[in-house]
Amino acid sequence: MSVFTLGLQERETLLLKELSELTEHHRDRCVEYDRILVAQGFTRAGTVAELPWLPVRLFKNLELKSIPDAEVFKVLTSSGTTGEVSRIHLDKAAASAQTRQLGATLRTVLGPKRLPMILADSKGIVRDRRSFSARGAGVLGMATFGRDHAWALDDDGLPDVAALRTFLEKHGGEPFLIFGFTYLVWLHLYEVAREHALDLSNGILIHSGGWKKLVERAVPPEEFRRRLRDDTGLARMHNFYGMVEQIGTVFLEGPSGGSLYCPDFADVIIRDPRTWREQPVGEPGLIEVVSTLPTSYPGHVLLTEDLGVLDGVDDGDWPGKRFSVLGRLPRAEARGCSDTYREAP
Repeated sequence: MSVFTLGLQERETLLLKELSELTEHHRDRCVEYDRILVAQGFTRAGTVAELPWLPVRLFKNLELKSIPDAEVFKVLTSSGTTGEVSRIHLDKAAASAQTRQLGATLRTVLGPKRLPMILADSKGIVRDRRSFSARGAGVLGMATFGRDHAWALDDDGLPDVAALRTFLEKHGGEPFLIFGFTYLVWLHLYEVAREHALDLSNGILIHSGGWKKLVERAVPPEEFRRRLRDDTGLARMHNFYGMVEQIGTVFLEGPSGGSLYCPDFADVIIRDPRTWREQPVGEPGLIEVVSTLPTSYPGHVLLTEDLGVLDGVDDGDWPGKRFSVLGRLPRAEARGCSDTYREAP
């Protein structure tokens, strides 16, 4: 069953109710969050856009959680370049929900069966299963949706061509899943596949992450798709947008490419960074993300440091808003799972 079914009006009605209840849930259980709402003078919202948002950076400065220490099941950390990281506390129920909804989102494009899988990363990134970086959490979370895994990088972070050849000899004739952060896919899968004439034509690529630390290697999204298609045969590609502060919620690129779409349990609002008003289609601004998944910490309404634009509403591959990410807010900290990667010497 798809999680891309709700148009704008139906989504607004359902999300307003659930997110308003979550706001009160967190207000009752997180003292710091309650103090923030008191300082804002917040009482109730009449629309999703009126719900109180938290700047995503706040999770780097405060420990915000709505569960007692004894119920903390897992702590996730964001990637960052200044030494400051977000710490996201999950109990078992929240961890289970984010895994379940991530699976439901991806099954829209992958189908119901677990596919053989290539991970464009090194197995060493997931060795500590209690406390992950955002990159490690993303890799391990995605690995559960595949089988017969092959790692594109060895333990030293170098391309493992033999592992890729063995995988493709066994599984290349049937649909298989590829996951990786965009930069790693380009450098350690695309370039290796092109150099060694590896056939990826039956692959379905799920990828995310930017090029902020290595802009000289960046390619536009259209070029990324064209080169992979022309040089490796890979034609089915879905970018996604997400963050550890709303783990389990991903905004997925539709089959036609270009725009990102909101699953039924989430939405985006584009805000004018000067007035904070909601921007119409075509007007860029700061991306606010809302999701019903964060139940163990008050991360259900977050203002990001990313710039984006609404491309349309109820007029694309799937219902609801479709949008594009334009980049980071000027002077905002560079962050992102793939952007903390360093090339092997």
